[in-house]
Amino acid sequence: MVSEGDRVVTHFFGCRELGYRGWRWAVTVARASRAKIVTVDEVVLLPGPDAVLAPEWVPWSERLRPGDMGPGDLLPTEADDLRLEPGYTGAEEPPPNSALTEDLADLADAEDAEVTGGTPAEQTVTPSRGTIAAVAEELGMRRARVLSRYGLHAAADRWEEAFGPKTPMAQAAPASCMSCGFLAPIGGSLGQAFGVCANEFSPADGRVVSLAYGCGGHSEAAVMPKPPQPAPPVIDETRVDPFPLRPSPDSGSVPATEDASSADLGHS
Repeated sequence: MVSEGDRVVTHFFGCRELGYRGWRWAVTVARASRAKIVTVDEVVLLPGPDAVLAPEWVPWSERLRPGDMGPGDLLPTEADDLRLEPGYTGAEEPPPNSALTEDLADLADAEDAEVTGGTPAEQTVTPSRGTIAAVAEELGMRRARVLSRYGLHAAADRWEEAFGPKTPMAQAAPASCMSCGFLAPIGGSLGQAFGVCANEFSPADGRVVSLAYGCGGHSEAAVMPKPPQPAPPVIDETRVDPFPLRPSPDSGSVPATEDASSADLGHS
């Protein structure tokens, strides 16, 4: 038992339920001042020092790890996510020159433009033309949020830990990725420290690697020399000169018709 205070004591009893090993029943009793009867305050089942407890509950946002997402899974982001910041800023209101004045009314009629009554502030629906979102869409800024400085640093730390200069592969590499021909540069501020490996035989193929990372597949680590090319011969000894066994009849060396004198001399 444990004394909880003046005239308040908690008694513990062992729990014999098979599913609650190490748990114990806690019965708290108390006696009011000047009273002779002890009353029961509460009876609860509490874990003891050797109780088997479930692990502490962790929210899904903290429980999720890289690689846990599968096909069809959606990962929502909070509106105030520290890794993101607005891609464009400004209130959802039309530009100052969107409200037509009396001087421009005739011009609007001539251009067959649609003019709504009242100022833009009095409209129930803000015209889509002229809003910050519409201007951003025309300028190609379709992303409502982009990486913040915190998000950039978090990604850089994560990539450098996986494929950075402190990895065993980089420590044993003959050179860094900065001088490798298989490094594909990336844009933005992260391009000053990272790139994408394009060597299919490298362990980092298709991964974002630090410029200080390296592996044995460096393009200049072991360059195989080209086989020596022999110099062209001064005399072409490979060419075959045709020597006919019988001269052509029109060469003039022997008569075209065979006679007895030429046959005796060996001519044919």
